[in-house]
Amino acid sequence: MNGKQAAGERALDYIEDGMVVGLGTGSTVFYFLQALSKKVAEGLQVTGVVTSIQTAKLAEELNIPLMDLNDVKVIDVCVDGADEIYTESGHIYGIKGGGGALLFEKLVAETAKIRIWIADDAKVVSHLGAFGLPVEVVQFGYMQVFQQLTAKGYAPKQRLNEDDTPYTTDSGNYLLDLQFEPITDPISLATELKMMTGVVEHGLFNDITEVTIIADATGSAMVTEI
Repeated sequence: MNGKQAAGERALDYIEDGMVVGLGTGSTVFYFLQALSKKVAEGLQVTGVVTSIQTAKLAEELNIPLMDLNDVKVIDVCVDGADEIYTESGHIYGIKGGGGALLFEKLVAETAKIRIWIADDAKVVSHLGAFGLPVEVVQFGYMQVFQQLTAKGYAPKQRLNEDDTPYTTDSGNYLLDLQFEPITDPISLATELKMMTGVVEHGLFNDITEVTIIADATGSAMVTEI
């Protein structure tokens, strides 16, 4: 069992019958969904709220019941991955959006009572920023945002598909990945980016999780609750 699988399966400890569960996106969440589907087949009653088209397709294949976020008053638990995780003085900071689902992931996470990040230990860092920070921007006039970010020294790079066409998110926006490190003040940077006209969302997830489940290559998982 690898670290991702171990972390994904351990998250089942937080799932109870009758819950509405936020279903994240990514390679580690894949293992959580696999494990969750087995429990559903055994009779566990849960309803999932997805964070991407990719997750919706997989959940449907695994026969996990789904509902739309617009029809949800509250999500009991949200389980998602992260591209970088940094913990300091009782605070958990992270970068998400490597899979392009940052906007939907944040919407679902902010609706949940408990947010859980699952990851292998390679995602735990001493500071944020080595992983490119995704910024989701509207297509109209996006080069204006690109130029502003360049002027700030944030070295934006537009995310492209394999055929060099612009990558678009599930909501039809572009992604600009910022290339700088370290991020010394994620709170201030998050505010700065969110205030820029044309920016829809950014991949800084500051204090938007209460639990981390980090597993190593041996399958040993460490759980931290804030």
